[in-house]
Amino acid sequence: MHDKNADSPVPALFSWEFAADPYPAYAWLREHAPVRRTELPSGIEAWLVTRYADARQALADGRLSKNPVHHADDAQGKSKTGIPGERSAGLMTHLLNIDPPDHTRLRRLVSKAFTPRRIAEFAPRVQELTDDLIDAFAARGSADLIHEFAFPLPIYAICDLLGVPREDQDGLRDWAGMMIRHGGGPRGGVARAVKKIRGYLAELIHRKRRGDGDDLISDLIRASDHGEHLTEEEVVAMCFVLLFAGFETTINLIGNGAHALLRHPEQRAALQSSLADDEYGLLEAGVEELLRFDGPVEMATWRYATQALEIGGVAIAEGDPVLVVLAAADRDPERFADPDALDLSRSDNQHLGYGHGIHYCIGAPLARLEGRTALATLLRRLPDLRLAAEPEELRWRGGLIMRGLRTLPVEFTPRQK
Repeated sequence: MHDKNADSPVPALFSWEFAADPYPAYAWLREHAPVRRTELPSGIEAWLVTRYADARQALADGRLSKNPVHHADDAQGKSKTGIPGERSAGLMTHLLNIDPPDHTRLRRLVSKAFTPRRIAEFAPRVQELTDDLIDAFAARGSADLIHEFAFPLPIYAICDLLGVPREDQDGLRDWAGMMIRHGGGPRGGVARAVKKIRGYLAELIHRKRRGDGDDLISDLIRASDHGEHLTEEEVVAMCFVLLFAGFETTINLIGNGAHALLRHPEQRAALQSSLADDEYGLLEAGVEELLRFDGPVEMATWRYATQALEIGGVAIAEGDPVLVVLAAADRDPERFADPDALDLSRSDNQHLGYGHGIHYCIGAPLARLEGRTALATLLRRLPDLRLAAEPEELRWRGGLIMRGLRTLPVEFTPRQK
């Protein structure tokens, strides 16, 4: 066993205080119990992997399955792992839940629609959405950057990309809001939102099958490889996970990123200065550092041991769930110099914020585009942006996988469009 100091008190995990700042607890785990079996708030026991080298190995280990059928507690199909409600809604056949060869086939087909060119061509629309949202509060001199900016931007962006009609987007925004509000609480609220979103997407996909639209859903319907297409269930599940993963991770990237910049004025000033000179190298490096420093995904999605194995010298039994703690790995001093410092110019920043291996986030280029656009535009248009609350007054959403603020109140000099 790797535990160096079994008598040292284990820090409290998953409390509200932990949610506000989990990094000291993760530092303890990295030092004393880098692979530790832990009871989660749901009552499930899972292994937490906190060191960078172990995390990187686990993320690419084919013996760790993404499919919950390999969970030892899944015999009756009642596992509490994964996205609440996805099983009952028939949304299991997406990239977060399957392994090769099905994962290989599905990712190859999805990649035909979710291309770098499509993301690049989408940049002007992301800028337009960003400016419209800032226009709505710029003259007021105050805002909640989560509810008025970080939340609606990725929702409207992914809706546009998928091809959701404008008149339907506010409805999807409301259902997405239900998922956010209940993310750390009762699973029933999330499950109801999942069911509504699934029903809407199935009906929309049915309509798009009759047309020749130029949007991501239409491309997913048309995507084929050697005559093989995505099934109806796969298209619905894929659209759902793009929506679900695509909005919450980006909300947190923008929210956590803005929060970090507001708490580190020297770093923020350097970024503003570079943007004023129309230099974007620090912006690109800076977004990568924000992903490392306080990223949107605290733990990688669930994995299950398909056979007995070892991680970091610790024996993992077949059927055990494993959670790779990205937030801990990305502050490992064995991998990153001065890991608790925010350094927007950090080089060699191979963080794990979007995963590693075959399950590396397919939507990462879109999230990066939205994060860069949102933060750069905020700093340009509202240069004296400042927190309107004491840092200790801010509340973080409870939950396991994602890390994000409930609210981020700010003030600034009122500005016209």
